[in-house]
Amino acid sequence: MSLQIQHFFHPASFTISYVVFDDETAKCAVIDPALDYDPVASSVNTAFAQQIITFIETNKLSLSYILETHAHADHISSAFYLKKKLGGDICIGKNIVGIQKTFKTIFNLAKDFNTQGVQFDTLLNDGDVLKLGNFDIKVMSTPGHTPDSVTYLVDNNAFIGDTLFMHDSGSARCDFPGGDASLLYKSIQRIYELDDNTNLYMCHDYQPAGRELMFVATVAEQKQENIQIQASTSEQDYVTKREARDATLANPKLIFPALQCNIQAGDLPPADNDEKHYFKTPISGLENLD
Repeated sequence: MSLQIQHFFHPASFTISYVVFDDETAKCAVIDPALDYDPVASSVNTAFAQQIITFIETNKLSLSYILETHAHADHISSAFYLKKKLGGDICIGKNIVGIQKTFKTIFNLAKDFNTQGVQFDTLLNDGDVLKLGNFDIKVMSTPGHTPDSVTYLVDNNAFIGDTLFMHDSGSARCDFPGGDASLLYKSIQRIYELDDNTNLYMCHDYQPAGRELMFVATVAEQKQENIQIQASTSEQDYVTKREARDATLANPKLIFPALQCNIQAGDLPPADNDEKHYFKTPISGLENLD
């Protein structure tokens, strides 16, 4: 009996998705799956998701869960598509409901858009446990980047979403609605309290200076080498640097289409009366045209 982890890299969004499975029972979970989206052509396709599906089918695995670490702003989730093809429960942190309420207003979504998280199969609380064959997946709330951010702990591994990046890239931004650098600091401390040998799996790797892909580091390595937050970094120092850095960042390129899908488990917005789907893009700066 052993736990197996297979990664899949989505170069267009620098996302790493994972299939985690128990090789004895063949039960598996998919973590943070991405959907291909071309913003210029405004077209979606499922080529990347199909790689994950092919792996699951080739290895005769049974999909139990599709686990989102948070409502992503930089890629569209393929959770809805994977569930349609393979089944499995789509799970996310319970604070997705607050994010839904916020972006229902920002995007002026239909009055009947449900903001109680019903688009997901399971809303997760800190300390919840999901069974994956012979293994337990433990849920740890790690907000700060977003209010709904969670980490999934299984065996000696932690899937941490955007909470941290590789040591040469630092940590997640905290300037989205509901983000909080002080809260992220506390969440990272929870991760740093894990055993030093725990493997931390990243959701993104932006490959600074064009280096090779990297997506896993131990707790000890991050505590010693992370460029933004090491074991000795104080909360005040971290918050000051994090907020200064965030003030210089542009929005992710896919933030508007991504969030319109990801707050509803990766499903596209409802079709309009012409049976076509449309993404909304709020326009700012109109006051400059007066």
